[in-house]
Amino acid sequence: MNWNNHKAIFLQIADQIIEDVLKGKSKPGDRALSVRELAAQIQVNPNTVVRSYGLLEQEGVLHNQRGIGYYIAEHALEKARKRKKEEFIEEVLPEVYKTMQLLEISIEEFNALYHQNQNSLS
Repeated sequence: MNWNNHKAIFLQIADQIIEDVLKGKSKPGDRALSVRELAAQIQVNPNTVVRSYGLLEQEGVLHNQRGIGYYIAEHALEKARKRKKEEFIEEVLPEVYKTMQLLEISIEEFNALYHQNQNSLS
């Protein structure tokens, strides 16, 4: 993983798991890597992974089956989407609006760019 120096590593790990759920790479019922496996794979302290898993368990994205491991929760997709949407609205959009204002980009121009981008992704 490429780490961002402006965000805690455990949050970045949680973000990656959320992204995997949103992209369909991890589905409800799938077993998550064990704490040790993931820590070794991304070369972090296992306690950092424990924090990430704990956060995601608290948010309803993962659930822990004692003695067996962590699994993607039944409603993980909805929980992941909700989390990322809130994060986008609270953190990203204010910066987008500020930049739009500074560059005098109208909502109509933004809308056109949005639709142009959507067509290129299809």
